Amino acid sequence: MHYLLSFLLSFFMFAKASTQDDSFITLLEYGKELYHNPRNISCAKCHGELGEEKIITRYTTANNQERIFKAPPIYNLDFERFSKALFSGKSIMPRYNLTPDEIRAIYYYITSTHSKKD
Repeated sequence: MHYLLSFLLSFFMFAKASTQDDSFITLLEYGKELYHNPRNISCAKCHGELGEEKIITRYTTANNQERIFKAPPIYNLDFERFSKALFSGKSIMPRYNLTPDEIRAIYYYITSTHSKKD
């Protein structure tokens, strides 16, 4: 009888566990981690916490004119343009060696989080 109860208890625990989400972290959590630290370079440092436009630096030209160098907002890009920028790099933005799944996770994080903020 003891073995039967142990078997049934184990069976029900396994059945319950297999119906739960098998992923270690959610897509949103994964995207957040990648956005803040993909390959040890944070997207947030240039694009802000949620992909908004951010001033990277200000400088003065030889003609004494102040210039502002900004990273553009990325939360409002369509997925194709977003992924193309990550695959090829643009201007001073480095090319990241991210997988398509990683790019989708970052895009999901930026667009989901930003829409909650509005």
